[in-house]
Amino acid sequence: MCLGIPGRIVAITDAEAMMATVDVSGVRRSVDVTCVAPKDGPLDGLVGRWTLVHVGFAMSLIDEEEAKATLAILHEIGEANAEIAAFAGEVA
Repeated sequence: MCLGIPGRIVAITDAEAMMATVDVSGVRRSVDVTCVAPKDGPLDGLVGRWTLVHVGFAMSLIDEEEAKATLAILHEIGEANAEIAAFAGEVA
């Protein structure tokens, strides 16, 4: 199953290309932040924010409480490891 998974934006790696590094349970990948970028202003305000990541794109910003609740549900239903593996680029 291919779900979005919560991750924290830890760095803006290429502001012009709208790319950032996102940490999902210790796995870090480059993610496109175009969908969550502020309309006006630098991307630096995204660092530290939680986002829902799906197929390499940060799809929406979420708060930390929602992120932790979503991760807990993914673990509970047995989907967390598959989603983290998919995020890491591994075949799940």
